[in-house]
Amino acid sequence: MFEPALPPRALDTHKGSNGSVAIIGGDTGMVGAVLLAARAALLSGAGRVYAALLSNEAPVVDLCHPEIMMHSASMLNHLSQLNCVVVGPGLGTSDAAIELLEFGLVQNVPLLLDADALNLIATHPHLANMTKNRQAETVITPHPGEAARLLSISTESIQQNRTESALTLANTLHATCVLKGAGTICANHDGSWFINTSGNPGLASGGTGDVLSGIIGSLIAQGLNGISAAKLGVYVHGAAADALVAQNIGPVGLTATEVAQQVRQIINQLNKIEAK
Repeated sequence: MFEPALPPRALDTHKGSNGSVAIIGGDTGMVGAVLLAARAALLSGAGRVYAALLSNEAPVVDLCHPEIMMHSASMLNHLSQLNCVVVGPGLGTSDAAIELLEFGLVQNVPLLLDADALNLIATHPHLANMTKNRQAETVITPHPGEAARLLSISTESIQQNRTESALTLANTLHATCVLKGAGTICANHDGSWFINTSGNPGLASGGTGDVLSGIIGSLIAQGLNGISAAKLGVYVHGAAADALVAQNIGPVGLTATEVAQQVRQIINQLNKIEAK
């Protein structure tokens, strides 16, 4: 039995009871990263999902999931009810991206940082200081290359000392660190750490990291703390890929979209087990 599961939903629950999450990023040519993360957040159970897009050519509606509320990044200051903010998918490294990251870092809500948000923190010391000094929870989800940039060491060094690297990042940025890869490590700044055993090589494709960010952000919005959301999110992400491969869908050609769709089933299965 996997612990912890999501809190059970009351019969009189409503969308506001299930949390609101915003995904910030999506510069020109990278809008898909935000859409993948937002769809994963929706399918993981968040009550409200907002996609805040940087690109001037961003769509005004997600035709696959019109439930997602599309906004320009400048509209974020009107979303006072947010329970979690995810910054980084497709963000880019422009001055506008830096401003959006600065905006996210000063919000008193749980924050998940991924992709270009981590690359910006690695190259701008003031952003690293802002991250470390946050009062609300912070989760970072680097792959080994991003972790190497954050610690100013080689990717090979990260891979040779994965647990130590994850713990160092968690301590340095006062965050929960999800160091992605085979045997993803979830490390907390209190010194605790966990190794995930679900997943397979089918996850080594574009967009699966964006899906993971959306899942964890959704779980935080629904009430889990950073380390619990990281552990559960990483597990269901991998378990979804395992379930698909068991159906002969992948590992070759497995897509991030397919993983996101399967995650919903995995979460509901876990909730049924916990309810017994």
